[in-house]
Amino acid sequence: MKFFFLLSLLFCSVLATAQAKPNVIYILADDLGYGDVGCYGQKEIRTPNIDAMAASGIKFTRHYAGAPVCAPSRAVLMTGRNIGFARVRGNYENGPYGFGAGLELKDSDLTIAEVMKARGYITAVIGKWGMGMNGTTGEPNKQGFDYSYGFLNQGHAHYQFPEFLYRNGKKFELPENKNDQRKLYSNNLFTEEALRFVAKNKQKPFFLYLAYTTPHAELLVPDDSIFHSYKGKFQEKPYIKNGQGGAQQDNFGAYNSQQYPNAAYAASITHLDMSIGRVIAYLKSEGLLENTLIIFSSDNGPAKEGGANPDYFKSSGMLRGKKRDVYEGGIRVPMIAMWPSRIKQGVVTDHVSAFEDVMTTLADATGKPLQKSITTEGVSFFPLLTGNTAAQKQHKFLYWEFHEGKTSSQAMIMGKWKAVRAAPDTALELYNLERDIAEKNNEAFNEPQLVKQFETMFKKARSPHELWPLKTNKDAISNKKKKTTAEAGL
Repeated sequence: MKFFFLLSLLFCSVLATAQAKPNVIYILADDLGYGDVGCYGQKEIRTPNIDAMAASGIKFTRHYAGAPVCAPSRAVLMTGRNIGFARVRGNYENGPYGFGAGLELKDSDLTIAEVMKARGYITAVIGKWGMGMNGTTGEPNKQGFDYSYGFLNQGHAHYQFPEFLYRNGKKFELPENKNDQRKLYSNNLFTEEALRFVAKNKQKPFFLYLAYTTPHAELLVPDDSIFHSYKGKFQEKPYIKNGQGGAQQDNFGAYNSQQYPNAAYAASITHLDMSIGRVIAYLKSEGLLENTLIIFSSDNGPAKEGGANPDYFKSSGMLRGKKRDVYEGGIRVPMIAMWPSRIKQGVVTDHVSAFEDVMTTLADATGKPLQKSITTEGVSFFPLLTGNTAAQKQHKFLYWEFHEGKTSSQAMIMGKWKAVRAAPDTALELYNLERDIAEKNNEAFNEPQLVKQFETMFKKARSPHELWPLKTNKDAISNKKKKTTAEAGL
């Protein structure tokens, strides 16, 4: 009898240990600006659930995306390698839907999903992937995810009412959206699928990467009470695809016309907020919330495409720049972490953290730190989450680069100082972020030794890449001369 009693105690102990691993949900918005959320200063757009997350957890005021555009930012998040050493360093435009070639992760890339899977987690990505189509080495089910649902290609993800999506690499049709019927909003589908995943796997630890496609254009949203609550509230300049009607115009991606772009932008963020609220409410109803670590962030700064007007909503807050800028507005993003059983309520931190830190942080959260043999530029912020601030390590530097312009812009942060340059062969700008968050005052002239230090560090912060070589100002001038000569027929 005593033997069976001791055996049952041992079994319960093992079960309790297994259950002690937190569930993890990482929620990523698409092109959500630092100032687009109420708890980060937004006044016009309602985000009560995200604001409640901040009140119930910890809000980071200096969290950085992996890059100022989508694909490389997500690659940094997934692999823990900063953009100077990541495989994907830009939105390469040669594949289907305009984005694809050069973006696939390879078998040799280690992802967060693989790290979590090795620790006994069921893993899923729901929403926008963007790092490999079906049949390539980069498709999510070959990168550690047990389940995948949504957009595989980031160009395809421009459609908010798509005619098809992918489940575990297999395409399935959405006839309700054929012929512009627009009955199934993709982000609602992602929320429903997320709830089903949690319901199916609530008896074991799970890792869910929930990557919404809002507020990224196209600015189409359900014609519901949320949209109508904003319609007529703002000044509007209609966005007409292909320039029809003489209003705002471009023909980028799949963006459709929108007569009320500001209302649609605001509605898309409130829809995102409500989706997050649904996920949290379900976790609470199932008794899962206390031991679930939820992290919310955005992949880069706000965009000006498809009718979106980030200046109208002050989407970058007090920061300079937007998406595609290596100034703060392009790379500093909101980040909130909530874990009721471990994180104190209402904490605000100015700890400098970035996407490459997430892998090491989640490994620590499972109770099994990342092996030293795994290469990453990440610094775990797990001590900060759990209140052990004395043990929190700091980054020596953070680095970014951007290649879609005529030159390759670069930026680096070391402590309170940030260096920016428009090209590797142009003068370096220097900003003190403690007293100049808007990056208005270039202090390079007054800090020559610091400038030299940054110039040396820029050389060490990256490895060469054949798809994304650094384009200099000299290259841009040379290419312009070649183009002019060719146009002249010489």
